[in-house]
Amino acid sequence: MKTLAVTCGDAAGIGPELVLRALAKPPSEWGARLAVHGNAALLRRVASATLLPQPEGIIEVAPGEAWPENGHVIITAQAEDAEFADVIPGQVQAVCGRHARTWICNAVRDTLAGRAQGLVTAPVNKQAMRLAGVDFPGHTELLAHLADTPDVRMMFWSERLRVVLETIHEPLAGVPSKLDRAHLLQTIRFAARAAGPRVGVLALNPHAGEGGLFGREEQDIIAPAIADACAEGLRVEGPLVPDTAFCSAPYDVYVAMYHDQGLIPFKMVAFHEGVNVTLGLPFVRTSPDHGTAFDLAWQGRALATSFFAALRLAARRGRLPVSRCGA
Repeated sequence: MKTLAVTCGDAAGIGPELVLRALAKPPSEWGARLAVHGNAALLRRVASATLLPQPEGIIEVAPGEAWPENGHVIITAQAEDAEFADVIPGQVQAVCGRHARTWICNAVRDTLAGRAQGLVTAPVNKQAMRLAGVDFPGHTELLAHLADTPDVRMMFWSERLRVVLETIHEPLAGVPSKLDRAHLLQTIRFAARAAGPRVGVLALNPHAGEGGLFGREEQDIIAPAIADACAEGLRVEGPLVPDTAFCSAPYDVYVAMYHDQGLIPFKMVAFHEGVNVTLGLPFVRTSPDHGTAFDLAWQGRALATSFFAALRLAARRGRLPVSRCGA
């Protein structure tokens, strides 16, 4: 059976609760056993607060120790238990950012070593990570650094809609200057390989630029990249007028020019079951498409549907080469 490395995310958020709910189900539920990078004392504390069942029958091992052959496992450093006794749910804390980074680093190490066949990450808080000295805008960029694969893309996946982002955590004012023909061509390749074959590429400007009246990005960058992709034999159409592109949804996957352009329609149709997939890594990585939800932390109210979907998708994709698009 496959093994999925799982991180607990920010200890003060809903990540530990999501992990507890996943551990309560047998490996057959996910198509993989879970190797959780976190802290067992923290999970027990969250279980008590949420009235969820305490994790039972799950082997606890220290970082670097051998894992059992079967069943879920928690990789936990008991020497750190005292630090989690002082964590306050729903608050930004540097200690949570520091441990979230450690869990991610350890999970990536184990996945790259082949001990796990995929990685599923619970949400982290960017402010807590920054307080801990982690100088990356988000999960995606940190994972790319750790895996030494800087050319990555963010895809949001659901049964009803798939969207790949051309730019990720970029301020809206900076998006036009970040658009690049070669980079967009590679994004289209990623999209076609991961979710194609029919790819719809959104325009940047209203009315797809209206022949240059509202901007020239469509003429100078987006349309040429689409032509390059078509010349390679890919089934690509665009630039699509953004405000109508999703109405008929005839495409297997869309390429959006910036974060909210793609995420607003996606979350309208898949808010509770959407999955964030990182394309370009040498392993499969998924996560829920939501944040730490501090307002719900440790209350037993967090919906686990997106996290569960991320687990199932990671197990299903296994080691399929979703990251290896043509250069």
